[in-house]
Formats: sequence, structure tokens, C-alpha cells
Amino acid sequence: MSKRILVTGGAGFLGSHLCERLLSKGHEVMCLDNFFTGSKENVLPLMKSPYFEVIRHDVMVPIHLEADEVYNLACPASPVHYQKDPVETIKTCVHGSINMLGLARRTGARILQTSTSEVYGDPKIQPQTEDYWGNVNPLGIRSCYDEGKRCAESLFFSYHRQYATDIRVIRIFNTYGPRMHPNDGRVVSNFIVQALRGEDVTIYGEGQQTRSFCYVDDLITGMIAFMEQNVTTGPVNIGNPGEFTMLELAEAVIRLSGSKSKLIFQPLPPDDPKQRCPDISKAKALLGWEPKVSLEDGLKETIAYFRKRLA
Repeated sequence: MSKRILVTGGAGFLGSHLCERLLSKGHEVMCLDNFFTGSKENVLPLMKSPYFEVIRHDVMVPIHLEADEVYNLACPASPVHYQKDPVETIKTCVHGSINMLGLARRTGARILQTSTSEVYGDPKIQPQTEDYWGNVNPLGIRSCYDEGKRCAESLFFSYHRQYATDIRVIRIFNTYGPRMHPNDGRVVSNFIVQALRGEDVTIYGEGQQTRSFCYVDDLITGMIAFMEQNVTTGPVNIGNPGEFTMLELAEAVIRLSGSKSKLIFQPLPPDDPKQRCPDISKAKALLGWEPKVSLEDGLKETIAYFRKRLA
């Protein structure tokens, strides 16, 4: 059945892929974005569809729209962007959530919050399960995002308990793929851009800290599947449980891009997690979902995208 769906942050990396997938499923999609980190280029091909519209708007300001479902993705998601204006980041997480929850409550829409693995902070258990409360520095430079997202989760569950708002909460782990911002400071885009430009590839620390990398197509499949299920509100981890060190990732990017870049090492930034890996048992059991795209195949697609963009 066709639905009218609002996607906040819809012109961003994940948002544009989500809008594209929802359109392909026959839904009417409203993309709401203030274009702080989103890009018109990401959604330009979708403008040909009569069932797609773009609304330039900031979620920190209430808006009166009608929707059957809301996907709340609005928030800078990379350290470079969310640390640029930490107060705005917190306000986007908190005020934006309040405004979108208010819209969902008024219209009776189901609303999904894209939370993050950052709510686990620098975790003391591996892998991270959804019942782990995390190890977050509330005063650090990353806290505007980490604590902002934690507060947003609290708001979602408070609205659910107090007003019976129909919510879903997912926690997204590192995701990569085409349409990533070349200057977003994330490790995959950093390594690829440096390698394609023939620059030294920068590794922080000794490169032994690990991350799990989920290709964007897999992530969007899991996100929609969780929105459509009727068993639980969440939270549920969506990510790839395969762990790779930063050194392994850098070497793979250099090899797959055919670059002659060399590795250089710099000190670790404050509060940088040493390990980050999801336990996706809940997503497997509930949705029958798990990632399909290997890191090598996903990197090939992402490198091809950046090669074309940088050209």
C-alpha cells in the first residue's frame, strides 16, 4: 500500500538513499532538509518523479505536514560537521526530535529515529548489545552528538510511554557508500579521497582501533524492514559485525584504488573509541536481516563514486 512518507535529512548521504528506495517501493516521499550537510545533487535525479518533493526546512522549527510515516535522519553525523557547531548539533537532536514527535503524535504517524552506535561511547563490552548503557564522556568534544542522540532516544521512549506514539529506534553503526561527503572526516571517505589524490593516508594512533563497516544498501534494507515490522519499538542495532582495523582498511583502500599513497600516523583524537562492533542478533532474529555486501565489494563501488566526483 502506498504511503506518504516524510524523511528529515533526506538530502544527506543516508537520507537520499532512503528516499530513492522508498520511491522505488511506490511511496510518496517528502524530503525535508536544511542543506547544512545534505546536497541537492544527492536528490536531483529523484526530482523527475511526481511523487517526490523537497522542502528546505530546519527541523528545529516546527512544521505542519501530513504523513503516514516519518524517518528522522536530520543531524550532522560526522565529527567534522557535528563539532563545527556543537550547540546546533544538540538542538537538532533535541528540538528536532520534539518537533517530529509532535508531528507524529498529531497525525498518528509511525516515526523512526536513526540513533547511533555513538550512544555506546568508548564501549567496555564487545560486541555492543542493545541493553548496554554505554561509556560516554558527557563533557567531551563528541558529547554534543553522543549525548544529543541519547537524549533523543529518551524523548522517543517518553513519547511512546506518555502519549502512545508509534515509535521505532535503530542504532546505526559505521556506514559507507556512494554520496558520502568527501570532507566529512569519516575514515572511509578520508582514506579514499587521500588515496585518489595521491596524498599520504592518515591513520590515528597505531591503526589498531577497529570499526565495522556496513554498505549503505544493506543499511537501508535493514532500516525499512525495521520500520515495517510490528513486534518491537527497539532499539535495535543495524550494522555489519565484521571488524577491521584502521590499518587493514587503509591498506585495502590503497590496493583497490591503485594508489601509491604512503601511510602516516598521528595521535588519536580525544574520546575516539578503540573498538566498535554491533551485536546484530536481535536484527537477525526479528527481521531475518544481515549484511550481504562484503567490504571489498562495497569499497569498489565507493571508490568508483569518489573517482568520478573528484574528476
